[in-house]
Amino acid sequence: MAKATSPADLTITPRDLRFGRGVQMRRWWLNNDPFATAFYNALSVTFPKGEGFFVDSVRNFREGTPPRLHAEIQAFIKQEVIHTREHVAFNRHVTDQGYDTKLLEQHIDQALALTKGRPPIASLAATMALEHFTAMLAHELIADPRHLAGGDEQAAALWRWHAAEEIEHKGVAYDTWLHATRDWSRWMRWKIKALVMIGTTQKFFAGRYKGMLELLRQDGITGVRAHCGIVWYALGKPGMARKILGAWVAFFLPGFHPWNHDDRKLIALAESDYADAVLPRVAVAA
Repeated sequence: MAKATSPADLTITPRDLRFGRGVQMRRWWLNNDPFATAFYNALSVTFPKGEGFFVDSVRNFREGTPPRLHAEIQAFIKQEVIHTREHVAFNRHVTDQGYDTKLLEQHIDQALALTKGRPPIASLAATMALEHFTAMLAHELIADPRHLAGGDEQAAALWRWHAAEEIEHKGVAYDTWLHATRDWSRWMRWKIKALVMIGTTQKFFAGRYKGMLELLRQDGITGVRAHCGIVWYALGKPGMARKILGAWVAFFLPGFHPWNHDDRKLIALAESDYADAVLPRVAVAA
């Protein structure tokens, strides 16, 4: 079995926070930029069902795990459940701005349908790969303030909070995968995880690209302008896809573990940034 290398002093803390209730959000809430707004809106639409899939995939392998990993899985589940609640609320803001997200939701349903009938280890492998994706995005989002610069306060705070917790639990699905495949050879484990990550990468970018195109279409942005704008946003400025390339390649290297790069300092940075935007629990609905 490959040895997990999560920090011994790591604490995963579910933060039961609320954002954006009773607040009017701009249609293009991120710096009045339709492309930036479309990226985060399209990503948010995936979270309620996607994070439910993550929870189920990891929970299927919870029994029999070492006590520490068992506790981390419990904390991971709690964090993901709260994330789902907050993105359901955020997605209501998206539809309140007049966007129709039905097509995006159909894309998610189609992607999840591909996992039906497959063994649970396949879903865990997909979750492990997607959790690395969210961790890469989360790191970049907090490390470079330009990604959320000019965003409506409550919306930006939500994304910083979510990113902080994604960093915090970034090793849970991977450690669960290592435990579940402890009897596999190193070659078999690497081959499967590499193939899954390649397939996941293609589906992730294709899905978000189609989602952004649909939301931009509803803004009257189509054709060459839409395609060029998406590519420039991903690879040019701010260039999220370009900036996570190194972390993506690292996934395939021998000895990889999500915590080979300890970026917990970003969690405290995010907490200080979103602290003023947290809404009182007693003043809002769930």
